Order: sequence, then C-alpha cells, then structure tokens
Amino acid sequence: MDEELIPLSLLKEGEEGIVRSVRGGRRLISRLASMGISQNARIRVLQSAGGRFIVEASDARIALGWFEVGHIGVVRSVTSREEPPPASEQRRILVALAGQPNVGKSTIFNILTGLSQHVGNWPGKTVEKKEGVYIADNTEMHIVDLPGTYSLTAFSEEERVARDFILQNRPDVIALLINASSLERSLYLLSELLLLGPPVVAAVNMIDVAESSGISINMAKLRKSLGIPVVPMIATKNTGINDLVAQILATADGNESYQPVLPGVSSDHEDVYHELLNLIREHATPDAYPPEWVSIKLMEGDGEISRRVEDRVPAFVRERINALLIEHEDALRAVVNGRYSWIKTITDQAVSRKRMEEVLLTDRIDHVLTRPIWGIPILLGVFGLIFLLTYTVGFPLQKLLEEAVILLGRSLEPLFVSAPLWLKGLVLDGVIGGAGSVLTFLPILVIFFAVLALLEDVGYMARAAFVMDRFMHLIGLHGKSFMPLCLGFGCNVPAIMGARILESRKARLLTLLLIPFVPCTARLAVLTFMTAALFGHKATLVSWSLLTLNILVLGVVGMAASALFLKDEQTPFIMELPLYHKPNPRTIGMVVWSRSLAFVKKAGTVIVLVSVVIWLLSYLPEGRLEDSFLARGGMLLEPFGVPLGLDWKMVTALLTSIVAKENAVATLGVLYGVGDEGLVRLLPSVISAASGLSFLVVLMLFVPCAATVAVMKQEMRDRKWFVLSLTLTLVISYLGGMAAYRIAFWLGL
Repeated sequence: MDEELIPLSLLKEGEEGIVRSVRGGRRLISRLASMGISQNARIRVLQSAGGRFIVEASDARIALGWFEVGHIGVVRSVTSREEPPPASEQRRILVALAGQPNVGKSTIFNILTGLSQHVGNWPGKTVEKKEGVYIADNTEMHIVDLPGTYSLTAFSEEERVARDFILQNRPDVIALLINASSLERSLYLLSELLLLGPPVVAAVNMIDVAESSGISINMAKLRKSLGIPVVPMIATKNTGINDLVAQILATADGNESYQPVLPGVSSDHEDVYHELLNLIREHATPDAYPPEWVSIKLMEGDGEISRRVEDRVPAFVRERINALLIEHEDALRAVVNGRYSWIKTITDQAVSRKRMEEVLLTDRIDHVLTRPIWGIPILLGVFGLIFLLTYTVGFPLQKLLEEAVILLGRSLEPLFVSAPLWLKGLVLDGVIGGAGSVLTFLPILVIFFAVLALLEDVGYMARAAFVMDRFMHLIGLHGKSFMPLCLGFGCNVPAIMGARILESRKARLLTLLLIPFVPCTARLAVLTFMTAALFGHKATLVSWSLLTLNILVLGVVGMAASALFLKDEQTPFIMELPLYHKPNPRTIGMVVWSRSLAFVKKAGTVIVLVSVVIWLLSYLPEGRLEDSFLARGGMLLEPFGVPLGLDWKMVTALLTSIVAKENAVATLGVLYGVGDEGLVRLLPSVISAASGLSFLVVLMLFVPCAATVAVMKQEMRDRKWFVLSLTLTLVISYLGGMAAYRIAFWLGL
C-alpha cells in the first residue's frame, strides 16, 4: 500500500506521523536532526494553534515555527508507538564537561568545582568559559565546562568552541551529560563525540524525571551496547557524583574497558565514506583531526573542514572529493540516518517505556499556558504579580531599610563634630546619602531575582518564548529572541550575552538592538522607588504605563529596523520545551545570592565612587552647591533639560546613570541633600509630578549603563549597528521625555 505523504501541519493534535522527508538547506536539516527530527523519525503533535506547533520527537518537546513545519513531510501512523529509527606526586588530568542545554551540566560543575571555578571568555571568542579544579585520589582534575550544544556542526560559536577545544587540547576524558528522559537526542551528540578521539564517560542524569515519565533505562545493557562507561545520576540530589568521578579516574588510568561502538553511515553511502576516508588518510589529516571524523564532516558539508582539507590535498584529490560530494548530494542524510540507526539499536536494547501514551502533567499544563488565548494574558499576569509583590512586600521593606540608613547617618554625626565640614559632608551626604539610598533597593531586587529564577527553574521561561513567538514575528524576530530579551528584566549585560543562542545573524543583531529598551532591575527599582514617592496611590498605574511604553517602543523600533535593514533574512524557530519539574530551592537560592551579592559589590564600589565624585564636584571649590563645579556643568546642560521639565540637578542625575542606573537616585540624594528626611519624603517637595514622569521616561529609554554599552559593542562586532543603537536610545528617550512632560500637564499631574 502506497504511503500518502502530507505536510506535518495537517496532523491534528494527538496524531502521530513518521517523517519521510525533510526539505531545506543543510543548516536546517542538520539543526532538525540534532533536535531529533530526521527521516523515519516518529513524531507526535502535542499542540497546533495560532500557526505554532509543539511536537514530541525522541522523547523531547520541541517548538516549531510555521517555516520549519512547512519543510517536514510525514505519513500518518496508525500503529502503536515505536522507537524513532535513525538517527605518588599529585597528577593532573584535563576533563571536558560536555552536554546539551538543560541537562544539569552546570549543577555538576558547581558541585565539583565550588569556589575554585573561574569564569571568563574563550581566547578570541565572546562565548563564556568556565573552568575549575576538583581533587580526588591524589589527582587534580582540571574541569572545563564546554558550552551547551546539541551537536558539533559548528553552525554557532558555541559548537565551534566545544569541538575545537576537544580537538586541539585533547582532554584526558570527556564527561558527557545525558538527559535520561530524552536519551535519543543526547545520544546524537555522543555519536559525534566518539569520533573525536578522547575517551568518553556517559553520565545519564535526571533518571528520576525519566522514571516519572515511564522511561526505564537498563544501565548495564546501555553500557554494553555503547562499549563505554555509563554512570546513572540525579545531580540535583547529589546522587552519582562520586561514581562519575571514580569512572573518570578509572577511564583516564585505562582501568575501564573502553571499546566504543561507533556509528556509521547508511548502507547506500558506505562506499562513498570509505573512499573519502582513504583519500584523507593518504593525503591529509588537517590539524591532526581524526580521519574518520573529517570524512563524516565532508559528507555533512561542513564548510570549515572542507576549506581546511582543500588547502592540504593535491589538486587531483580535491577534484575527486568534490566530484564524490556533488554526485552524492544526499550524503548528509546518509550520515544522519546512520547515526539514528545506531541510536535505535542502542535504545532498543536498553530502554523500555511503560506509560508513554498517558497524558503527562506537562501536557496538561501546556494545554493552558501555551495556547494563544490564554498564554499571553497569563504571561502578563506573571509580570503583574512581580509588581504586586514589589509594592506590597518589597517597597515596605525598602522603607524600613531606608530608615536604618538614616539612623546610621544620625549615629555617625557625633563622630564628626570636630571634623572638617567637607569630611562630614563627604561621609554623611556622599557615601551614606548617595550609596546608602541605592542599597535600600535590595529588597526590591531580591524579589525580581527570585521570581525570574523560579520561572526559569520550573521550565516556564521556554513556554514564555513560545507564547511570544507570534508577537516577536511582528518585529522581525521569533520566540527564541524573547529569552534574552526577558533576561534583560534582570540585567541587560547577561541578556546581550544570552543572544548568542540565536543562530541567525539578523536575529542576533536585531535582538541586541532592542535589549537596551528592556528595563533592567536597576531601572525597575528606580521606577518603583520614584513612582511610589511621587505618585502615591497612582504608583501602580504609572509604573504599568511606563513599562507598557517601553514594550511599545521596543516593538516599533523592531518593526522599523527589520523592515529597513534586515528584511531579506529568514528567522527560523526551533527550540526544546523542557518538562516541568519542581523548583530546586538550592538552585534558586544560589542565583538570588550571587545576583544580590553582585549588586551589593557594585553599590560598595562603583556607586560609592560615583557618589563621592558627585559630592566632591558639588562641594568644590567653595563649599556651596550653587557655585560648585557640578552646578556649573549642570547649568550648561540645563537648556537641554528645559523642554523635558528637568532642572540641572535632574539632568546631572541622568548623566551619572550612564555609569550605573542606580546612580540616578544616589545623585539625587547628594544634590538635594537627603539629610534626616529620607529621599522618599524629600522628592515630592523638590520634584513635580510632571517633571518626575519626564525624568522616568528618559531614564527608562535612555542610553544603557556603561557595562551594557561595553558588552554590546563586543557582541555586535558591527560599528554601524552599535552607533545606531546608541543614537536611537538617545533620540527616542529625549523625544519621549518631551511628550511625557506635555501629557502630564494635559492630565493635570
């Protein structure tokens, strides 16, 4: 009976199909294959609404955009669910920690390395580099945490860094973290790592999550079918860590049996593979790369490896290689099919499923949270809850902390009775009045940090990206860009670095352009502080309005930039939706602690320094604010503030916010002389509601802090876009402030 090939989009929710064709370029085919979607893979539609799809393939939930769905052809499946087919002195050893995103790699790295870890950038790269040391059995294990990646195809900088480190540094052991609940996809990465040379230890993590999903893995059979050491683990419960260390040491010593069963290619391309292998072995192995791996990369169409081979082989060999690859244009599919055949053989022996047809809790939750009708209102409600917690819990705590800062200032006054006036003012008004005012933000920031960490830990942030995909397409992006943009609510710096997950140049540049319009916690804290002080019971409405303004500006700028500069590049959307799981209080606590500590350090260094400099400029040369250097400079700029309703003090506060947004409050505290009143009580008497609204609009849309500017320049690598970004924020914030000032008068504020 002939099979009827239909587009994946025609499958209804709950229906299954078998992939028979994957069209598109090599990049798309390879990307889908690494996520578990390849020829002959079984796929089930979990959700299809609003032009967006959530499918299940290789035991993983994957979100797809309309473009990707249109390139996948399937036949309906009416049979029972099957496995998807192909695809003495202390010594020192080097261990590479590898794995796909969200497999618990960071948890294991943090447990092993603790305080010994160091974070930086790879030489010549913007990808974050993590390394640390763990000592066991008189052995110093130097552990390098490789960037999370689904494959080693080198389409992204993370993939290139991971494979180049292994090939060039030749670690003694590669510890590969595998997600037990989506074993097939993790084995896809293993199929590539085994060809690189160094021995691999497979750490099968999250076995508790797999068991709760009805997946049972026979570790003994898995080890036998792979031919390499296998360690079961539950990293969040610190289970299996010691076993992993023991296996790493035994493998490095050669005391463990290591006879890996390597993946091949589909049978119809074996002759092609062997001919390429012989050519490479005889004439060139670029940079000492394993010839088996080079041959596979040539069949995959890897541009970088192809160029290296061409530079090292004679002309007649180069011509033969090109002829082979042209004659067999489907060589990539042969590689992918060979890997999945290898994966199927392994999983058939080691994996069994008991309850795969049951509706999982994740499906039930996603049925509500990812629907177009409910998804966006729920997302807005989540952010509304954050503001509610901020005003009902964070702001009262902030006021208590401010009282403590005031009491501290009063208690120190007797110590300065006989001290020079400048020293008294420097300490009480400069340090305590300026930096102390900023430290009172801490309760507000802790709430932001905790809620965002909770949402990320339980798995909601990926759903937020999926829900926002339709909106993001309006501005020329896709839902995956929402994740770094959402990170911007915590801090623009990691948000900009988080844009590295985007494969498309258009998506990266446009996302980097828009991130400065996302209000970070520092700006949100200033917003919360000043609206509560200036607008009283209207504070919530004003805050929501200003936040909405930011989002609208972001959307308009995105649509304009996409239409004018980046209209010809496609923006595919493929991402994994992890299972929901219980939040880990320890993980959330570590995130909140590290981010809060970073803020306190900044308040104790950069902000103190800026506060002292501002106070000195406001005191010198004669001890009077009106005649100070700061007043003179501020008054020169005051004409620019007049259309905004801002005096020179408020203009100066905006300028100091370029160093750190919290400096705006610190500067106001210094210039207006907080004294015993406290800034909350003082602001309404020195700043009108209209001027305050204009000030906040400019602050929210203004040039981001110096750290953000520096990272943005590094990540953009395009002077035109960098200058465009800074110019846009400056012009839009100024025009927005003018409009806000006029509207405030019109509303009678």
